[in-house]
Amino acid sequence: MPDSLPLSSACLPGTHDTMAFYGWPVSQCQSVNTPLSMQLTSGIRILDIRLAVVRGQLISYHGQYPQRAPFESILADLHDFLSSPTSCRETVVVSVKQEDYDRHSPEVFSLLARKEIEESPGGLGMWFLENRIPTLGEVRGKAIMFSRFGGDGEGWEGRLEGMGIHPTNWPDSEKGIFTWMCKDTLVQTQDWYHIPSFLSIPEKAELSTDLLVPPTDASSSPVLSITYFSASSFPFATPTVVSTGFGWPSFGFGVEGVNSRVARFLLDSIAHAVDNRAHNMHDKSPSGTITSGPQIRGWTFMDFFDEPVGNGLVPLLVECNFRGHGDEVKAA
Repeated sequence: MPDSLPLSSACLPGTHDTMAFYGWPVSQCQSVNTPLSMQLTSGIRILDIRLAVVRGQLISYHGQYPQRAPFESILADLHDFLSSPTSCRETVVVSVKQEDYDRHSPEVFSLLARKEIEESPGGLGMWFLENRIPTLGEVRGKAIMFSRFGGDGEGWEGRLEGMGIHPTNWPDSEKGIFTWMCKDTLVQTQDWYHIPSFLSIPEKAELSTDLLVPPTDASSSPVLSITYFSASSFPFATPTVVSTGFGWPSFGFGVEGVNSRVARFLLDSIAHAVDNRAHNMHDKSPSGTITSGPQIRGWTFMDFFDEPVGNGLVPLLVECNFRGHGDEVKAA
């Protein structure tokens, strides 16, 4: 992708509760077979790191359930990926969220997060910490802080302006789309996670995919879409059920999960665009090009990203980056 590309115009696959490997059926959101290093090499470029303070150290948590991995080991894996010769031109958005507001103040958490980042491989120099949406060229080889913590930003240079992208509005499980501004970029977000039961899976999938299509009305501001494919409620909509479904839905027995619904949406959108393109070009498409397709953009968060096996959701999201940026995109 070109260095000039604003990351608001990218389609980035991400994991919700990236380190939540334990606590099935309620707290687990990712398979134990997909550790952080594997997620990164599989194409995941958005991480959702949720932490709590335990004996003076930050440990990954999902709500009240411990997920064992220390923040320092997460930072080490991230540094290994961003400094590797094979992936040093990549970038990773890292959402960091405090999970223990009931036990520790925002100020304590924030200062400890900064301390552990400073002492990690790469230190603060590995991070993009400006409160704006960068271009790809500005952040190759860097982690982009997306801070869902911080209090008033004490201890960080520039306070909240030096803690990376910092949301100003995040209602809890809002069913509709909510918006906030990150400098000149309008950020529209969908994070309806507390659904009543598995019967709401079709509605959740539709809300998730609607946000992937940029608005058609002319706007003076760039738009970044952030959408969560994840949702749950106990006992009838655990993360596994919502993301992967159950039974044999293709035979009419069971329920199709959000992941395969989103994958089908992407396949149908690309196929429709290819058909239209072929019709309009009258078979005059130059050789050495690939067909441009739907302008699907956004930062995505998903549970059990590699399931159901073979749905290809991450590769499909990656493919969207090479379609819709112009009339034609030359194949590599």
